[in-house]
Amino acid sequence: MGNICVIGPRSSGKTTYLAALAYFPDRKNVGTSSSSFNIQPLNEDAKELAAKAENIICEGASLAPTEVAGGIDSLPYYSFRLEKKQQFKKSVEINLAVRDYPGEIFEELESGTSNSLHEEFMNECLMKDVTGCLILLTEWQKGTDKFYKRVLERFIKLMDDRDRIADLRIAVAMSKCERGELWPCRLEPEMDLFDVHLPKIKTTLQTKIPEKNLQFYAISTFGVLKRNDPRPNRIDEIGTNGRHSVLRNASAWRPYNTIAPLCWLSNGKRMKADA
Repeated sequence: MGNICVIGPRSSGKTTYLAALAYFPDRKNVGTSSSSFNIQPLNEDAKELAAKAENIICEGASLAPTEVAGGIDSLPYYSFRLEKKQQFKKSVEINLAVRDYPGEIFEELESGTSNSLHEEFMNECLMKDVTGCLILLTEWQKGTDKFYKRVLERFIKLMDDRDRIADLRIAVAMSKCERGELWPCRLEPEMDLFDVHLPKIKTTLQTKIPEKNLQFYAISTFGVLKRNDPRPNRIDEIGTNGRHSVLRNASAWRPYNTIAPLCWLSNGKRMKADA
């Protein structure tokens, strides 16, 4: 089983992304019958997350942010089975165990300081049985590239301290790519998103991480309304926990490219986008 961690700043959509992964394949009206993937939540945490997607996200509300207070053992661990169906070939199954970490831990890396609780999270994230790390980023405004660069430099140092530079796959994804400024750039994210909006972090990662262990992605948990109506299928709101996004039209919900990063992190094999 491939153990994968998901990290990123607060409000980057980590938990909602995993909820869509758990729930979406069970929907009957997904707008296509040609999907070559089937995803099955295996453990109780994953099944509960799928239920939250149905009862909270589909009702136009947002999931609560991941909390850190209870320690590492209090965080859910989501287990999935991905089945890739291939024409004229035997289906391929991939078992994944995924943990998403609170955004405060990612943001705290910038200062280089940490408390014992956050250090516990990072130690688990960089254990030898973790095959890959999905880093979700969501901002590109002025100054964001420098902030992300400082955070990732610290993360790379922690990787180096734990001897993980050579064997930990890193998938860096621009999340929420349904936004109008980003949607046309999703097909070539490395060139059209990271070169344009986040060149400093791309250079930092390519300098320190072996080429075979680094990939760039664009993903969208909510997707767009229709193929010929590329308005974001989400609404931004301000709540007690800050800015968050909610689903605009549940019947049109079709995530974009949510599976590809996890498959590559698990087995190192790339697949086409839009899965």
